[in-house]
Amino acid sequence: MFPLLAVSANFLLPSADWAVLGACLALAVATLLFIFYIQPDASDLAPHRSKLDQLLERRDTIYDNLRDLRFEYRSGKYSEADYETMKSALETEAALVLAEIDQVTESQVRRPRAAHPTQAHRSEP
Repeated sequence: MFPLLAVSANFLLPSADWAVLGACLALAVATLLFIFYIQPDASDLAPHRSKLDQLLERRDTIYDNLRDLRFEYRSGKYSEADYETMKSALETEAALVLAEIDQVTESQVRRPRAAHPTQAHRSEP
């Protein structure tokens, strides 16, 4: 009878161990519920920024960089040659971004052209 008590005593856990085991079990259940039962919103699946938004943000960044460059040149941080080189590079990049913005907006707005409204109402004698 004593060996049976020794075996059953090995399976008994202190109360702190039961608390940790209960917390792990609760965490596992919460994780499974989150994974399998919580559905994402449609807005979570949609891209947050369009190509046009990214290009406009890039354009604004380039303009800010040009403004900062001009300020730093006037404060004497850059030589005239360095200023012209960096300014030229930023202006070229800005031109490329503006051309890409034009392409994106043109493809979004492209519609078949109808006859001019004033010509459609004009009657010939």
